[in-house]
Amino acid sequence: MTSTRTALLGSAREILRDPRTALTTSGEALAECLGYLERDPAPLLREDGPTHLTGSCFVFSPDRSQTLLVFHAKGRFWVQPGGHLDDGDESLPAAALRELAEETGTTPDPDTVAFGFDLDHHPLSASFGSCRSHLDIGVAVTVDPAATLTISAESEDLRWWPVDALPENSASSLPRRIDAFHSLG
Repeated sequence: MTSTRTALLGSAREILRDPRTALTTSGEALAECLGYLERDPAPLLREDGPTHLTGSCFVFSPDRSQTLLVFHAKGRFWVQPGGHLDDGDESLPAAALRELAEETGTTPDPDTVAFGFDLDHHPLSASFGSCRSHLDIGVAVTVDPAATLTISAESEDLRWWPVDALPENSASSLPRRIDAFHSLG
């Protein structure tokens, strides 16, 4: 196992065992994902099989009243920035922050640390190619809403939304996941 894979696997296990993750994710989902991570090889990267890990970044304004969403071109819905892990990512949070930068052109303040984690295992439509489901580990951070944003080629739109007025065509798990992060206080 390469040092990158070892670091990603260790990071994923650490997040799934973090007490904050237990507050935002069902015990059944955590056990299921930890079971996937016991496989050899663990499904960390897209090439590891149709079900694999992804990292996403839940971006909130400092007062947590707004969230930054992208309109996903393949999925045709509003969702948090995120995507596949890359060989070379040092950790799950690093992968999520890389995806944030790639999809929005912004990053959190350097002093910002993740204030929460969650897990969502969701099936995918045929429009996602060989990917059939994602074990998505979400990392919650804050970003100044005045930060300059850039729409990536993967998205059709990008904007801040009030957390209590999400767009109707959001990913189905988005409201639950945002509510879970708000429960962390």
